[in-house]
Amino acid sequence: MSIRVVVAGSRGRMGQEAVKMVLADPELELVAEVGSPKSRGEEKGPNGVPFLTSLEEALITTKPDVLVDLTTPQAVKGNMELAILHGVRPVVGTTGLSAEEIQELDNLSQEKGIGAIIAPNFAIGAILMMKFAKEAARYMPHVEIIELHHDKKLDAPSGTAIKTAELIQQSRAEMKQGHPDEEEILDGARGAYYHGFRIHSVRLPGLVAHQEVLFGHVGQTLSIRHDSMNRESFMPGVNLAIKKVMGLTGLVYGLENVMD
Repeated sequence: MSIRVVVAGSRGRMGQEAVKMVLADPELELVAEVGSPKSRGEEKGPNGVPFLTSLEEALITTKPDVLVDLTTPQAVKGNMELAILHGVRPVVGTTGLSAEEIQELDNLSQEKGIGAIIAPNFAIGAILMMKFAKEAARYMPHVEIIELHHDKKLDAPSGTAIKTAELIQQSRAEMKQGHPDEEEILDGARGAYYHGFRIHSVRLPGLVAHQEVLFGHVGQTLSIRHDSMNRESFMPGVNLAIKKVMGLTGLVYGLENVMD
């Protein structure tokens, strides 16, 4: 039996790729698209799938197994809560949730006995980049993160950068890097401070999603970089998450936790 999927944010660039991916997989069935009134257009999408502006209506009328949420940081928590209360498993690529909000959503999904996945990055290469950075930090604790995204991205640092920083933190003791007497001539020049190291966010047109983790040691440097050239690069991870969430109870934060 196929997995019934609703895509929220289906008319955005990521959402359009997700719709194509679901339609192309015989193990998945797209039962509805959800978006804002201004993106509505036709009552049905090009494949005859209903397009609705109310997520709750979509959940009630189409009875999906999984909600793929690719909306905004402002909407995602409410969308996840609504899905879980209706017994629908959320798979979320939107970042910006606090640790407290993630814990609340985990508690709710545990209470309802269903799974949920929040993935700061769905690109398999980005997951490997984070894993490699965590390992490298054991031996080269001097590190900085530079993340680069398109200029429509709303949150900074990116969820990927924050997740990378959390993994690095697990591998090194907190230590303040740089010269003890350094001074920022311009506020923010040294980037955001996290656990003793810095995160830098770049926002420019022409970019998609890129991150470089730079390590320094005596007489040497190490650079671990991942680049997504287009949004299709995220779809194998979205596909994996849809299938993995069906067997989970509780919320999993990070695609690396469901990769074999």
